[in-house]
Amino acid sequence: MSLYLLAQSLVTDRKGVTALEYGLIAALIAAVIVGAVTTLGTSAAGVFQFIAGKLVTP
Repeated sequence: MSLYLLAQSLVTDRKGVTALEYGLIAALIAAVIVGAVTTLGTSAAGVFQFIAGKLVTP
């Protein structure tokens, strides 16, 4: 199969476009999850540091 025919089949194949759209949606969801976990992790670390500072050693 020539490179031209391969490129033409990729352009006209709707399955590839749908898979690409699902891939982009999955990447966006992953980016949002990473951002949320990073923010919550930083916030939780601050809370634990505050609590650790208030503990008294016997």
